[in-house]
Amino acid sequence: MPGIVLIGAQWGDEGKGKATDLLSSRLDYVVKFNGGNNAGHTVVVGDEKYALHLLPSGILTPGVTPVIANGVVVDLEVLFEELDALSSRGVDVSKLKVSANAHVITGYHRTIDKVTERFLGKRQIGTTGRGIGPAYADKINRVGIRIQDLFDENILRQKVEGALDQKNHLLLKVYNRRAIAVDEIVDELLGYVDRLRPMVADTALELHEALDRGETVLFEGGQATMLDVDHGTYPFVTSSNATSGGAITGSGIGPKQIDRIIGVVKAYTTRVGAGPFPTELFDEWGDFLVEAGHEFGTTTGRKRRTGWYDAPIARYTARINGVTDFVLTKLDVLTGIERIPVCVAYDVDGVRFEEVPVNQSDFHHAVPIYEEFPGWTEDISGARSFDDLPANAQAYVRALEGMSGARISAIGVGPARDAIVQLHDLID
Repeated sequence: MPGIVLIGAQWGDEGKGKATDLLSSRLDYVVKFNGGNNAGHTVVVGDEKYALHLLPSGILTPGVTPVIANGVVVDLEVLFEELDALSSRGVDVSKLKVSANAHVITGYHRTIDKVTERFLGKRQIGTTGRGIGPAYADKINRVGIRIQDLFDENILRQKVEGALDQKNHLLLKVYNRRAIAVDEIVDELLGYVDRLRPMVADTALELHEALDRGETVLFEGGQATMLDVDHGTYPFVTSSNATSGGAITGSGIGPKQIDRIIGVVKAYTTRVGAGPFPTELFDEWGDFLVEAGHEFGTTTGRKRRTGWYDAPIARYTARINGVTDFVLTKLDVLTGIERIPVCVAYDVDGVRFEEVPVNQSDFHHAVPIYEEFPGWTEDISGARSFDDLPANAQAYVRALEGMSGARISAIGVGPARDAIVQLHDLID
């Protein structure tokens, strides 16, 4: 050991890739345990910027074994596009391991995702249209296709036929779309087999043995706590467990093998897609955060919704995940704001809520109660110790720490790889 879980503490896009990169030189394995290519990490290495969607960000660090675990749904076309793109830039991708039990996203999953979302009209959830939800639905309905199925053509064909029996009726009779041929899907998937075979492994066993040897394994979550299918703002969520519990089921290791749970949280808040967002800004400050923070999705390019820091959400995340440490990112984006509001509680029809309401309707109608903190004008991108930060920036960080339910152990102060202030060791 140790086993370390890294999760998003808001609605995603908090900078988990940067946090992984901070730890990567001391890691042996980096594991993606949930989601698919519906979220992205942007990692800056020197003058190079890498946008990763399906691959774990540890693939950029020499010596680290990157793993796509059983809880992930894999679009094989995207997988090989990303691998080829990295290889063309001189990145060694030969150590990648893919779980034999991970489920596969097929062409019919992408089709159903897009037509279903359009069919919902004003009730759209805001999916990326990449087939992630339908692939997880098939997994739960026990008609999914796993990586291991691709190596037995008879089994693969039977499973595709079974899946399309129902889906083609849906496409033809409900959505007025063409039926999808079994051969079309089977031939596409079989086309990946030769290249895929050397990567496939019993990743749960390999990770267990690595932890028993005392190696360091980071479990890197896609999306974030408030998008978790059980604990997020349902139904405006992703289709998997993006919380620390998802690292257990999504990778096949036991809870006793986890030593540290790191939550990544922005110094303000963003989300993409529909759903409640109490601190959302619709004024010039919202535009300021979009521009100053470059708040556009790594995977979709969509403009993110922006708002002030929400302390009840941070506390909720700390409880749900058992967070031991927070990494606070993008503190530099707040530079130049004279007074910085922080949501400390909510007002719901005249009733004060100190914590996130359990009732979704209450949360939808929650009005943030703000406390303001003095800002700073100094450029903090060169800060490398806490004492390098302006006094008001230090006070802001300490205030957030006191409200958020766990210590803040690192602070992102700029986009560069080394633009980080470390207060506590995140591994030892």
